[in-house]
Amino acid sequence: MTPKEVIEFMKKQGAVAVDFKFNDFLGLWQHFTTSPSEIDESVFEEGLGFDGSSIRGWQPIHASDMLVMPDPATAVMDPFMKDRTLSLICNIVDPITKEEYSRDPRNIARKAEAYLKSTGIGDTANFGPEPEFFILDDIRYGQNQHSGYYFLDSVEGQWNTGRDEKPNLGYKPRYKEGYFPVGPTDSQQDIRTEMVLMMESVGYRVERQHHEVATAGQAEIDMRFLPLVRMADALMWFKYIVKNVARRHNKTVTFMPKPIFGDNGSGMHVHQSIWKGGEPLFAGDGYGGMSELAMHYIGGILKHAGALAAFTNPTTNSYRRLVPGFEAPVNLAYSSRNRSAAVRIPMYSPSPKAKRIEVRFPDPTCNGYLGFAAMLMAGLDGIQKRLSPGEPLDKDIYSLTPEELKDVPGMPASLDEALDNLKNDHEFLLKGDVFTEDVVETWIEYKMSAEVSAMRLRPHPWEFALYFDA
Repeated sequence: MTPKEVIEFMKKQGAVAVDFKFNDFLGLWQHFTTSPSEIDESVFEEGLGFDGSSIRGWQPIHASDMLVMPDPATAVMDPFMKDRTLSLICNIVDPITKEEYSRDPRNIARKAEAYLKSTGIGDTANFGPEPEFFILDDIRYGQNQHSGYYFLDSVEGQWNTGRDEKPNLGYKPRYKEGYFPVGPTDSQQDIRTEMVLMMESVGYRVERQHHEVATAGQAEIDMRFLPLVRMADALMWFKYIVKNVARRHNKTVTFMPKPIFGDNGSGMHVHQSIWKGGEPLFAGDGYGGMSELAMHYIGGILKHAGALAAFTNPTTNSYRRLVPGFEAPVNLAYSSRNRSAAVRIPMYSPSPKAKRIEVRFPDPTCNGYLGFAAMLMAGLDGIQKRLSPGEPLDKDIYSLTPEELKDVPGMPASLDEALDNLKNDHEFLLKGDVFTEDVVETWIEYKMSAEVSAMRLRPHPWEFALYFDA
């Protein structure tokens, strides 16, 4: 839509409020709302002001004024507001220079798309994430100087088979057996369908939904692939929708990668491919039906995976999932069909248009704008430098001996290790001014101080079991 068409759409829909949404540095949506009487076409050129110093990782207080610039192409009616509300996703601009703000994740993603076109390699990077999440019935957590705990619960939790539920009807997915029995064991089919219908109501196509492997309401909903920025927008709508639908049912959703000990964590496998002039560039006659360009893209992903982890697996909890010997792919190898490889070549269809790679190590705490942009930049670096991904690893990696795995590199074991990798390997992100030194440094500094160091300062409950009587 054009700005004029947005105004007409707003009036036709009877909107009584206009909501402006934008992505903070770490990946959460922020918003404020105005009356339709405040909206005309000039808003799309001049923007609206807000306090950038109150957004995590952004402006200092002495330079706090910022502008949101609504993108007219993102106009939809918000499906959750009681009163008719038009929703617009915004970019962030400096009010003095009128330049796009370098720390705005959406601007970074837009620059990544522009950089791809400038290289001449392709004109479209398609992304298709598969976010997993838990739908829970109760969550409590807290920590102070003398106590710390968390408690979560789900009516589906296998640990509740013996609970007095007056009556307890059983039908609770066993650990690692939630993929995917029918109801009544799967008790959340209707909730997931409602989530899908909401996604479709705001314009996103959903390919499938199902229960995932873990007990306690683990779910997956897969959206059809889209170009990078549009898919990052879609991922924000995805999280917004599943959380709000769950709340309607007096339930709650978490995208934490590892909220439950002893069962599968939540990943976000990301399918990706490059196209040019409407033609897929990853299809060829090489291994797995892939092109030489696609293999170099894989080479870039594998080479820079340690640094990518700082964006694709950006929390300390991410590394509770990325543990050798368990379900998450920590070994940096590629394969066709093999889900134990960090990069998989799906073999569902022989169609050239279906040729893509699936990067399996990311998780859904990832800020899509930053994570997708970083993976694209790594893949492009691989193409430009003609990096080889090495030989495919078509065996079950989890069954290999340490001797067989000694030459296969692995993912970082912690967030601070990933941040160290990013500090030492980020030149590929700076091409085309997509990421900047300031963005990389700010990301590392924020994550180290607010998350890594904060975790180091606090005793863990299991340490009492290990060490109290030492």
